[in-house]
Amino acid sequence: MGYASLLAAFGAVCVVFALLNFFVGLFAADFDPFWIGGNAVVGLGLLMAAGFSNLEALRERMRSGEARRAGRYGSSALFSTALVVAILGMLGFLSTRYHHRFDWSEQKVHSLTDQSEKLLAGLEQDVEVVAFFPSLDAPGVRGLLDRFAYASERFDVTYADPNERPDLLARAGLSREELGQGVLHVTLGDESVQVREVTEEKVSNALVKLSRTGEKRVYFLEGHNERAVSGEAAAEKQSFGRAAEALRNENYQVETLLLAATGDVPDDADVVVVAGATRPLLDPEQAALQRYLERGGTLLVMIDPRANTDLGDLVRTWGVDLGDDIVVDRSLALFGRATSPFAQSYDPDHEITKDMRETALFHVVRSVRNGEGADFTELVHTGDASWAERDLDTFFGEGVAEFGDGDLEGPVSVAVAGTLSFETDAAPPDAAGGNDAEVGSLDARVAVFGDVDFASNELVEASGNSDLFVNTVNWLMGDIEAISIRPKLSRASRFQLSNEQFLRIRTLSLFAIPQVLALAGVFVWWSRRSVPRREVR
Repeated sequence: MGYASLLAAFGAVCVVFALLNFFVGLFAADFDPFWIGGNAVVGLGLLMAAGFSNLEALRERMRSGEARRAGRYGSSALFSTALVVAILGMLGFLSTRYHHRFDWSEQKVHSLTDQSEKLLAGLEQDVEVVAFFPSLDAPGVRGLLDRFAYASERFDVTYADPNERPDLLARAGLSREELGQGVLHVTLGDESVQVREVTEEKVSNALVKLSRTGEKRVYFLEGHNERAVSGEAAAEKQSFGRAAEALRNENYQVETLLLAATGDVPDDADVVVVAGATRPLLDPEQAALQRYLERGGTLLVMIDPRANTDLGDLVRTWGVDLGDDIVVDRSLALFGRATSPFAQSYDPDHEITKDMRETALFHVVRSVRNGEGADFTELVHTGDASWAERDLDTFFGEGVAEFGDGDLEGPVSVAVAGTLSFETDAAPPDAAGGNDAEVGSLDARVAVFGDVDFASNELVEASGNSDLFVNTVNWLMGDIEAISIRPKLSRASRFQLSNEQFLRIRTLSLFAIPQVLALAGVFVWWSRRSVPRREVR
């Protein structure tokens, strides 16, 4: 048969790959007509050429018993091939109806974070998202939004090219000049927001803003050299501008509070934060904080070692053991700097820390423990090799720290949280219009940290610091459902492809390269078959 068998084999390979490409395109709804048509034409042409060039030999074989055997084997091979193609086609069809996403990356960079999943699980209304992006830019946005839509049936996404859907653009109240590089219009009920930077963090923040009702306020105490949260000073590395912005992303209102001027904590204060006071509070200010707690307030206090403040005395009256020391860790510290220790462990049961995975970083931190007879939870501990150095005169004077008598052996607790109960007199009007005094109790939530720098602009975005700070405010606020690990700004690098580029890569990897290998294999088979066999004597 000579070259006829080679042409026939080549033709069969081309036809098979044309059919495979057709079936894959059928289920993916994305055809490559040039590749399918070219393979089909070339394959059929080669088969016809092989048949005409060996027509007489085919007639001779059809008259012999070999034709019957070839027909029997050929029918069996054809049936097996058809069965395999049918099974593959059925699997492809089922994959379009029933699908599941897997993320085998180490850091789960293709999965939603805990906060996003909690937000989606808690939705009580449908969220309508219209992505106004040109067709060429839509694939990059689709990858993220599809993860949201897959996680919740209440997350409905529509992709609209602004040039093709001016009606949706007008309904969203947007003009072409406002679009820029693209906009997400997110609607929940009667409220809507625009998202211009399409990241998981921004989409999650939009859901938070739309799903939360009412304003919750966080007041930062000022007037005692606390870290700045507003104005030009808020941008300095030791300030709390970024921490305040993280709270605003949770849809909290951030305000400052000068107790010396107001005389009392405002009634709309949900949380009061004392971030690094280094001057004593006036007696009326301490009394105002005490009254705030007694009426069920919440307070976050952060005190550096040797801070010149009398807040330590107030904290100790709650039962918190605030150490006059500094934590030293030569093993688990930032670049070996012993006074910048990492957290080694978190309390696994407390709402603030139970979902924490990334370690927090502190800088010049003191011990904060549950005092004798108190009922606070120690949230964060430093490493096993750490200790709390209490000879601070030698440490700050000579820069020498060695574990010795009187020092606190590690792991060292550096943050606590708990609830204080205060008896109160309640006098609700009775049915007769009189007042019957009733004695009850109100619970106040407090959290105390032995470091301020961990939430400063310089460190708040390091490792798990932002999560630890915001989770603490969430817990104090009573927003337990909001406590989670938040999306990071830095995500895995991704290479965005247009539809045409994806189609070329798919054709190259699934069809072109395998077909070349198949043709090469056919040629090797034909070459070995054509070599005359030597007789063995």
